[in-house]
Amino acid sequence: MATALITGGTSGIGAAFARQLAARGFDIVLVARNEARLATVAAELHARSGITVETLSADLAVRADVARVAERLLDESRPIDFLVNNAGFGVHTKLLDADTSSHEYAMDVMCRAVLILGAAAGRSMRSRGHGNILNVGSVAGLITMGSYSAIKAWVNSYSEGLAVELRGTGVTATSLMPGWVETEFHSRAGIRTSSIPEAMWIDADRLVAAALRDVDRRKVISIPTVRYRLLSWFARHAPRASIHWVSSKISSSRSDAPHQGEGSEHNDMKAENQ
Repeated sequence: MATALITGGTSGIGAAFARQLAARGFDIVLVARNEARLATVAAELHARSGITVETLSADLAVRADVARVAERLLDESRPIDFLVNNAGFGVHTKLLDADTSSHEYAMDVMCRAVLILGAAAGRSMRSRGHGNILNVGSVAGLITMGSYSAIKAWVNSYSEGLAVELRGTGVTATSLMPGWVETEFHSRAGIRTSSIPEAMWIDADRLVAAALRDVDRRKVISIPTVRYRLLSWFARHAPRASIHWVSSKISSSRSDAPHQGEGSEHNDMKAENQ
């Protein structure tokens, strides 16, 4: 039986991946920081689909914890066939703030951990001649909203580079580029959502179903819905001054209490999205 490892698999997009891959018959390895929530979600998945669920408690900002997850990906006695690098969170801190710790933490979780885990999975899968790696990027990586956009631009580009290195090996690499998804992500990041048009929201289960279809088709870039594919095309081809203007308008939807929001976001996201 095939096995999928999902980081940040206890809520939001990660939990949707866990449910849908379990429904496809995959055994699941859930990686998150909150042990109680890991146990709860593991029990729910087993009850729903009857599959085996393994849990790994890890803080992906900690090198030793990332190394433990990488070791699991490299364990040939229990091979991983599908890696979903999903763990992540919004970054509310401004680029000019004196305290850069939240930016550094975000890069550790959403860049360094993705790099290390993607490399481990890619080597292991390549040796067996099959497997899938999906990294959750974002259409935000096509615009310029602070360090979050910069991080997701890296994830998008990294995924394409990984796909190039894996070409012809039987292993695929895909960057999933969602827009606004109906999860707890935005409220935890302190982002006001009332100004976002209803038509821009995507259901997490619909998003994941589309992403898995794209992986089956061996697509390198997965962008949900025609609407977001059109917006992504414009983001790539519009004058950069226009992109900067749009980015400033979207950024204004964030809450006006950054210091309180950042502290709670930083702590909550450690617990809920890793």
